[in-house]
Amino acid sequence: MDRTQVVIMGAAGRDFHDFNVVYRDDPEVEVVAFTATQIPGIDHRRYPPELAGPLYPDGIDIVPESDLERIFARQKIDRVVFAYSDVAHEFVMHQASRVLAGGANFVLLGPVRTMIRSTKPVVATGATRTGAGKSQTTRYLAGLLEAQGLKVVVIRHPMPYGDLVKQRVQRFETYADLDRHETTIEEREEYEPHLDAGRVLFAGVDYEAILREAEKEADVILWDGGNNDFPFYKPDLFVVVADPLRPGHEMHYHPGEANLRMADVVVINKVDSAEPGAVETVRADIASLNPRAEVILARSSLTLEGGTIEGKRVAVVEDGPTLTHGGMTFGAGIVAARRFGAAEVVDPVPYAMGSLALTLAKYPALQHLLPAMGYGQEQMTELEDTLNAMPADLVLAATPIDLNRVLHLDKPVVRVRYELDEVTGDPDVPTLTDLVAPIVARARATSAAGAR
Repeated sequence: MDRTQVVIMGAAGRDFHDFNVVYRDDPEVEVVAFTATQIPGIDHRRYPPELAGPLYPDGIDIVPESDLERIFARQKIDRVVFAYSDVAHEFVMHQASRVLAGGANFVLLGPVRTMIRSTKPVVATGATRTGAGKSQTTRYLAGLLEAQGLKVVVIRHPMPYGDLVKQRVQRFETYADLDRHETTIEEREEYEPHLDAGRVLFAGVDYEAILREAEKEADVILWDGGNNDFPFYKPDLFVVVADPLRPGHEMHYHPGEANLRMADVVVINKVDSAEPGAVETVRADIASLNPRAEVILARSSLTLEGGTIEGKRVAVVEDGPTLTHGGMTFGAGIVAARRFGAAEVVDPVPYAMGSLALTLAKYPALQHLLPAMGYGQEQMTELEDTLNAMPADLVLAATPIDLNRVLHLDKPVVRVRYELDEVTGDPDVPTLTDLVAPIVARARATSAAGAR
């Protein structure tokens, strides 16, 4: 019997997950290629046979998304699965139009088909857009659960940009683990704060295998999503972060709108930076799409670590994905430069090297800042050379990592720390502590049952 011919459109994340969970062991389907986009350097690889399974002894090609029409011309494709995140609804339909014109069905796999169930309670964090404050919310939730005496293990959305076989299941507990796994700047941005707090974190490629390893040492699994993707695991509590600096985006981006509709709790973050009218716009959209969700207000609290910036010329480095496919023109670094009295934010454009220069040209609306592009050693070197060339007194780093661990800089680094600060005080509005209470009770019951 002829197998259904499938292409999966992705960005080295959900695409691999969808394949592993839905298609890998299906003898009636043949996935002929993954197409790759969003992240530089992830195409022109193969999904290896060690991960693809016995139906794919040669692995599966990973090709640029621009090659999609060439695949259609070469062979009959029955189905194309769209499997990446943080894109406008209109963009999704443009991709659908390419697929339909090529003669194939366009497919979006939903949460029921792709979420794996855990034996432990799962709290999941998602967002309406990249850069809404998902990571700080995850850290905040981890602290609440740990304060109840629970062992929290974090599982992070995939960022498999290296050797996929080696990255199948990755466990991080120390900085030595970061070095051993040759993690990129983007990975370190997400992992380091959890390690600093003494937490174990897992990531990788095969998320069922990852979950089973994490369950061995966790009372609670805490899913830390990437972009605005929905969770890989079935959550007992789904917390979604919305961003009033981009009001209305919660209605117009995929799969952020789906997240908002599924959420048990919506955290409207950055209320200290947003206009009151923007906060109310987000509130109204939540009420329209998901009136059952509990709504929490929060500030993104900024502090400086490592010195003062008052009266200084600063080179600002921000979290990269927030500024590129997240669509923000500034982040916490620019806010901190203004709030804490920097004399000047130095324009990086005249000094940008290599792919950084291309990134700044591609996103001309960016304020005077550098996105922390570091998907490989070459990009890290470009970031280092650019920062050293800039006529600044110091680097103001609004990325969660310690840049001095990965770059050799000739000027001091002052770090911007940003943490979730929950707005409380209204007795009629539950706090996140209240909302995680059922998770705490279930985790204790599960632990007690396992000890008998």
